[in-house]
Amino acid sequence: MFTENTEELAQNKLLLLFIINKSKKPLTNEEITEFILENNYMNYFLIQQYLSELVESNFIKQIDKEGKKVYILLDKGKSTLSYFEDRLNPKIKDEISSKFNNVKDNPVKTTQVLGEFFKKGEYQYIVNLKLIENNEALFSLYLNVANTKQAEEICQIWKDNTEFIYKNILNILTNNSMNLL
Repeated sequence: MFTENTEELAQNKLLLLFIINKSKKPLTNEEITEFILENNYMNYFLIQQYLSELVESNFIKQIDKEGKKVYILLDKGKSTLSYFEDRLNPKIKDEISSKFNNVKDNPVKTTQVLGEFFKKGEYQYIVNLKLIENNEALFSLYLNVANTKQAEEICQIWKDNTEFIYKNILNILTNNSMNLL
């Protein structure tokens, strides 16, 4: 697809293996692509070609984790990296290592508020309200309601007032639990 010498091709594939290995969490295609493009390590088309070739040759695998397709390093990729890592430019390795260490030291909290429902019976809907932070459920509540309108309203109220509802439920369950006995 692209003309380039064998050494450069191997370097770029090793670079991808190194990045996937250095990340503290599995990365999506978008995250890998963004990281490489920001640092001008290679162009978009080469990234996609090499990721695909690494998957096909069982160096890495794309798996579904928490609703995202992410890449993980397989044993073949780990052993290849351990044998040939010294062929990567030390300056680039240091840049990548320091960037991933900074990400680890300054984690960004990502919070998701989810309100969804599904039909269980003719006059029965199950509503699930969730609060997720850093891909871990902080709160999840299932409610059984009678119709779609009620389910939609509950989901919207949850999304509009998450903090208030969450704090009050937590307060009721912790501070007032002794008063209920």
